[in-house]
Amino acid sequence: MEILSVNGPHRLTGDVTVRGAKNSILKLMAATLLAPGRSVISNVPRILDVSIMTELLRRLGCEIDYDPEAGVIDIDVPEEPGIQADYELVRAMRASICVLGPLTGRMRAAHVAMPGGDAIGSRGLDMHQAGLEAMGASAHLDHGYFIAEAPDGLTGAEIHLPFPSVGATENLLMAATLADGTTIIDNAAKEPEIIDICLMLQAMGAQISGIGTKTLTIEGVDRLHPVKHRVVGDRIVAGSWAFAAAITGGDITVRGIDPQLLPHVFEHLRAAGAEVSVLSGSADTEGLVAGIAAANEHGAQDMGFRVIGPQRPHSIRVATLPFPGFPTDLQPFAVALNAIADGVGLLTENLFEARWRFVHELARLGAEITIDGNHALVTGVDSLSGAEVEASDIRAGAALVIAGLAAEGRTEVSEVDHIDRGYEGFVEQLQSLGADVQRVDKPEPFDIDSLA
Repeated sequence: MEILSVNGPHRLTGDVTVRGAKNSILKLMAATLLAPGRSVISNVPRILDVSIMTELLRRLGCEIDYDPEAGVIDIDVPEEPGIQADYELVRAMRASICVLGPLTGRMRAAHVAMPGGDAIGSRGLDMHQAGLEAMGASAHLDHGYFIAEAPDGLTGAEIHLPFPSVGATENLLMAATLADGTTIIDNAAKEPEIIDICLMLQAMGAQISGIGTKTLTIEGVDRLHPVKHRVVGDRIVAGSWAFAAAITGGDITVRGIDPQLLPHVFEHLRAAGAEVSVLSGSADTEGLVAGIAAANEHGAQDMGFRVIGPQRPHSIRVATLPFPGFPTDLQPFAVALNAIADGVGLLTENLFEARWRFVHELARLGAEITIDGNHALVTGVDSLSGAEVEASDIRAGAALVIAGLAAEGRTEVSEVDHIDRGYEGFVEQLQSLGADVQRVDKPEPFDIDSLA
């Protein structure tokens, strides 16, 4: 096991470039199961979750050539892929459930182990199940597996989601592309990653309208074909660097991302006293769907933004909401900012009830935080102090490292495999920005049995 050793305080300055979104690439990889043959995906981030999904697809019978340095993955899907995704891999990553839709849609059956992944709260599969059943499948849980079967194929249906779930939208969208007839998904998620998968499915021959709105209409087709596709930039990684600049009083330019993907993040950073400027060449006048399509076709090298942090940020009020609201994945960074801000900040978490686990670790650094239900009241302190902390999920881990860079002394962050799942070259990029961060071997834990 390894830890990240962080010495602070350190001001981060320089340029970083983000690649494709973790929350998109995994679903795009699953979508290739809809079409036999060789699909090529570019702008792929070099993260652990891509390796996990690669192994999952291989076990389903796909042949994969992955070049992590070039950020390109070739996926050759067989005529008859397997239908069972085992617990061994699925437990490591919740996104593995996204093979459910394409396998049910194309192979008329899927046996997917109940997912694991980050400890940020319960995320049931009720909406996935109800949607597939509306399209004619039988769906149930059996010995830890979600079983979906549609021997006669899926049929179009009208589906209303009680909540705009990203995962349910993606699974039902993919399943509907090969269903017989028209499927309407109402109250669908509108995240950029949903737009990205819709654009890829369209390129594969799917008939989808309403992209970027809360109502998706899918006309089922008989067959889809392989495709070449570029992954949309990772707005969560980009937002992480934006907050890193504000928290450390730094100056960071982030490239490879369309600023349109972070609408409410910038306004909160400005409220905290940061200077935010958009780089020329961004697609901010084209509209979100057109901007993502343009970036997919031509790249996003000229897109990006710059954040100059204040000497000490002002406290901010943040409530997480589905897109275009403030992303729940950036909530830990907003908490960390408020921890060292001037004033009292209020955070409201509307999506994942267990995401507050992070604040108990931040409190070890000296943060003053009171939790009341889904609210966190954060009283800013003059300075944090280094301590040993543990990452409970991807974003919490990264936020603890950034908080450590604003703290006095040494902070040690354990369970860093979480960070590796979502951030490409995190330590190396921090070092390029001037951070004193090292990945070191974790000492052997104390053996309590030795006292017996």
